[in-house]
Amino acid sequence: MNDPSREHRPNPGAGPPGSSRPLPGRRVSRRAFLAGAAGVAGAGVAGLLAGAQGSPTRVGAGSEAARAAAQRRLRHRTRAKATTTTTTTTTTLGPGQVELATAGWIQAENARPGTTNWVVTGRPVPHALEGYANRVSAQAGDAVTLFVNTVAPTFHVEAYRMGWYQGLGGRLIWQSAEVPGQRQPAAKFSPGINLIECAWAPSLSFGVDRTWPPGNYLLKLVGSNGQQQFVPLTVRDDTSTAAFVVQNSVTTWQAYNLWNGYSLYYGRQGSGQAYATRSRVVSFDRPYALAQVDWANGASDWLGNEFPFVMLAERLGLDMTYWTDVDLAVNPGLLTGHKALISLGHDEYWSASMLDGALAARNAGVNFAFLGANACYRHIRLAASPTGPDRRVICYKDAAEDPLYGTDNADVTADWPTGPVPRPESILIGNMYQSNPVDASMVASDASAWGLAGAGLAAGDSMPHVVGSEFDAYQPGLAGPTNLEIWAHSPLECRGAPGHSDMTWYTQAGGGGVFATGTNWWVSKLADNQGFFPAPLVPKAVPGVTGPLSTITQNVLTVLGTGPADALRPSLPNWQTFYPAGAKTGPPGGIQGA
Repeated sequence: MNDPSREHRPNPGAGPPGSSRPLPGRRVSRRAFLAGAAGVAGAGVAGLLAGAQGSPTRVGAGSEAARAAAQRRLRHRTRAKATTTTTTTTTTLGPGQVELATAGWIQAENARPGTTNWVVTGRPVPHALEGYANRVSAQAGDAVTLFVNTVAPTFHVEAYRMGWYQGLGGRLIWQSAEVPGQRQPAAKFSPGINLIECAWAPSLSFGVDRTWPPGNYLLKLVGSNGQQQFVPLTVRDDTSTAAFVVQNSVTTWQAYNLWNGYSLYYGRQGSGQAYATRSRVVSFDRPYALAQVDWANGASDWLGNEFPFVMLAERLGLDMTYWTDVDLAVNPGLLTGHKALISLGHDEYWSASMLDGALAARNAGVNFAFLGANACYRHIRLAASPTGPDRRVICYKDAAEDPLYGTDNADVTADWPTGPVPRPESILIGNMYQSNPVDASMVASDASAWGLAGAGLAAGDSMPHVVGSEFDAYQPGLAGPTNLEIWAHSPLECRGAPGHSDMTWYTQAGGGGVFATGTNWWVSKLADNQGFFPAPLVPKAVPGVTGPLSTITQNVLTVLGTGPADALRPSLPNWQTFYPAGAKTGPPGGIQGA
């Protein structure tokens, strides 16, 4: 996991879902392995994030003449006039102006009084108070059950919707009565697959209704003994047609979850841990813990890899809704109800239905923004637990260990680039995971790129500590787009070998566009803590870094939230400038993985 204003015209017709009216770490080190050649036809997708003011001017597929006119107006990479500080940006994209898609209800929601009471206080004691929910996401009409283990005589739950809220970060939506505490039984261990799974008694249930706007929630468990912990929950709306859908990467959170000593990376061995004894299956039927002493207090990777973007997006009032990657896996067809999907800092674990659904949506005109690195790298399957469907994440990593090997190789849970049926993430994202760990500057390479307009970056300008700890780069010759633009080409050294990280953009003919930052740390560098809560939770803005990255993010989102990007900003390939014919490409020392 990564260690961790604008004037807008709201969309007057956009109300919250269900409303008919408008409402005014430490990264885990990985083992090296040799990446095999990948040979899958297709092209990738990724890309959203931009900014400006106002509700969108929609550019649809329309007639060929309209499409050609849009291309003539916008094909030239004119610099946008912009004002940029670490906290405010206004962007205009020149002739035929398109504007950032915003929603009045999001703006009104974030104008409501916020609070910092969501912050966990005191010193947590391992296993003194902890819990999990029976679902990773819920929508209006659903019941949520919490399973809580505690030494406290009683506890209660405070539900905070997380966003900007005057920089305070959260708003209290609901609070339970005091509930009797209880010690729950030890987790069950399944040898062989090394699954850790709890079978705890329910502690309390509550309903989600229309007073819970879609968003990211932290359910704060508050013990009568002073202990406090989080249980994260995403509130979604499957009927939403918002321009953007923000994806919470809960399968990746679970992969790194070390609660009770087991994750998809490590397992217990003697008095320590080892890769060989790792779990092959992990379960959502257990609390989150990043380490023995969990700095995120049960919120997993959400705080470091996702919350900084959520604060920015809610501050901008983006026309957006939320879901998890499990929801994408279960209902991939819902993607076509949105203009763009936003993948955040670390979105590593993808099922076949996720990848297939994303590729189909890109071809149909849906745009993507990959604001991290190492996305869509691990192949997973989902399975039911005793609590409910899609509660287990299966990832053997070693193809020969997977029971499906030799019978259903297309769904064997190795790595997507090197499995029995290779499908490198480049077919969707454009660039490709390289290695880790690294801490390097991001170097702008194409100052004329429309996405860099107004960021104040000339070719060769660098922003320190933006590339890390995992990074992606374009690899010519792999399956994927050949019409790709490189906006930043950042030299680095990783594990003693030279390499590069690339920020990229491409469009699918007649379809969507894909933006990829090439670094895990992009989201964390968008952080703009105003000083209301501890900086370790969300960092303060970094002069010369947060402003430019926020501007680029808003530029990209402005285009992605408008419609199929190939009609608006068709990519003009320049990758040959950086990777001439015959040049050696590929990860330093081979891909690094665990």
